[in-house]
Amino acid sequence: MAEATWKLEFPYRRSVGPVIGAFLTGLREGKVVGIKTAAGRVICPPLEYDPETGEGLGAEALVDLADTGVVTDWSWVPAPHDKQPAQPFAWALVKIDGADTALLHVVNGEVERGTKVRAVWRDERRGHVTDIEHFEVIA
Repeated sequence: MAEATWKLEFPYRRSVGPVIGAFLTGLREGKVVGIKTAAGRVICPPLEYDPETGEGLGAEALVDLADTGVVTDWSWVPAPHDKQPAQPFAWALVKIDGADTALLHVVNGEVERGTKVRAVWRDERRGHVTDIEHFEVIA
């Protein structure tokens, strides 16, 4: 089996700005933030521009969302390697309740399209997407 000999990296820093910054700050505070477009669609994670019109979206369009959602698609990882969780898990697109788009994250537990999930928050949060440790299946 061939193995990659290169490393993908982005050796620079980028200011996250008022929109992505608010999303990351929300995660640090244990909440999920999206952004509402002029047409009323809610995008999560939020974008600085409306993907349909190219119109700029500012901090005034940010909205708080639930930390629950529904799995729209997924891929099961039965034998994770050492850099991932030690147990099998799913990479899933989670449509956060109140949003019109999906967020990619880890779900622990058996899933299928339509499975209801809830964020499991880390005790110590730093303003990263990994502040959500994973999503868990709920009834």
